[in-house]
Amino acid sequence: MPPVVPPFLIGLIVAPLAKRLLKPLVSGVVKTSVGIVMEVKKAAQEAGENIHDLAAEVAADVVAAQIAATETEGHSVVGQRATGSGAKDGAEGDVRTPKIRATAGSAAGKSH
Repeated sequence: MPPVVPPFLIGLIVAPLAKRLLKPLVSGVVKTSVGIVMEVKKAAQEAGENIHDLAAEVAADVVAAQIAATETEGHSVVGQRATGSGAKDGAEGDVRTPKIRATAGSAAGKSH
């Protein structure tokens, strides 16, 4: 009959060997996981910036279209004159349409 080795003696012998083998493996897995997470965060941030840039461009296009529409409407009324209620001696004044002004900072909405 072979000698019986108690399981705790096997654990005492195998534990240091497992530590030597598993520690570098687990360390490598953790380093790789952290690296992947950092790359995913970076990619997500860049995608968010691209979406903000696209939104800013669309907002600028919409504002430009509104300005163009306002100017087009203003040209149709250029020949008309209106009496200004606050004008002296009842003088007539040009009909003025309000102008929409857009700045790059307000349209982009970015803060760095």
